[in-house]
Amino acid sequence: MRTINISQDIIPVGEFKTGISKWLRSIRDKNHPVVITQNGRPAGVLITPEEYDKLVYNKIFTESINRGIQDINAGNIFPTSELKEKIQEVRKSTI
Repeated sequence: MRTINISQDIIPVGEFKTGISKWLRSIRDKNHPVVITQNGRPAGVLITPEEYDKLVYNKIFTESINRGIQDINAGNIFPTSELKEKIQEVRKSTI
């Protein structure tokens, strides 16, 4: 995601309402997020669906890595050979 340009990418909600199509086109074409303010304070950030998907994917991926690290630290690990045996047992029981 590109950084926010303070002079161009922060807009009041009233300005956003009157030019929604323009702002949607702008975030798509320039790939810049837009911060929408209400009463002078940030109220929301508008990003492309692709940027949103990337953020969600990265969050899930990072959480998965952290769970793995926690498992390692807690000793919840076993060798690959044991994993293969467990997978084979499950496959045999479902056939």
